Amino acid sequence: MEVTVAKSAGFCFGVKRAVEKVYEQTGKGNKIYTYGPIIHNGEVVRDLEERGVTVIGSMEELGQLQEGTVVIRSHGVAKEVYEKIEEQGLDCEDATCPFVKRIHKIVEKESRAGKRIIIIGNPGHPEVEGIRGWSLSETAVIESRKEAEAFAERPENLENKGKEWCIVSQTTFNYNKFKELVEIFLKKGYNGIVVNTICNATEERQTEARQIASQVGSMIVIGDTHSSNSRKLYEICKEECGNTYFIQTLDDLHLELPKAASPVGITAGASTPNNIIEEVQNYVRINF
Repeated sequence: MEVTVAKSAGFCFGVKRAVEKVYEQTGKGNKIYTYGPIIHNGEVVRDLEERGVTVIGSMEELGQLQEGTVVIRSHGVAKEVYEKIEEQGLDCEDATCPFVKRIHKIVEKESRAGKRIIIIGNPGHPEVEGIRGWSLSETAVIESRKEAEAFAERPENLENKGKEWCIVSQTTFNYNKFKELVEIFLKKGYNGIVVNTICNATEERQTEARQIASQVGSMIVIGDTHSSNSRKLYEICKEECGNTYFIQTLDDLHLELPKAASPVGITAGASTPNNIIEEVQNYVRINF
């Protein structure tokens, strides 16, 4: 069967950098912790745990540590986490994606100048929680058109819309959706600045996924279920190709692809290791 694999599939720069930083630490003999899973991929996290890396998930857990190195996950964390690491006398290895770090600096600077902050993204995602933790002023997280319209029409916000706002985005958010939500605020007369902080790799990955999905009979998206960028790839591909499947590993691939479903397209989220992509690609080529 003919298979097209997206050139952008797999680890992005920020994820590759973060994973390498943790593996480098494992050979130094000291106790290693990551604040949250280093990336959203269960296979990678389990391998690191087997090498002695422990995942901690709260300020309370951090406060109980007396020694060791804490690696900041690729998604970034709130400013208070860095302060707590220093307070505990722990070593810190910062693996925050540089594109996320840029948002932290923008939010801190603009909020310090008095601007209110609007983050376009998933309120439950660790990247968004981390971004919010750098704001010194009123902050809102907006994910959908319904939320944007409701927020823009609240009496207290209508009174404040003449004051300056700064709008940023989660790095892995859908670019077209970001533009749509920003337009709602602009039409309502909100003043301030809009910074498109969706990383280039995300835009390229989404554009390529859409293009491939529009030209194939079946589309396979590989990614962890907790991966925001992988889920967005699935949504984009599903719009273009009805036969779109979301899997984490080859074990999840239980497909019976008819000849009519050929060719097959494959893409993968930014936290998906290359070996998993290759396994899925080879299996489809050989068995269908």
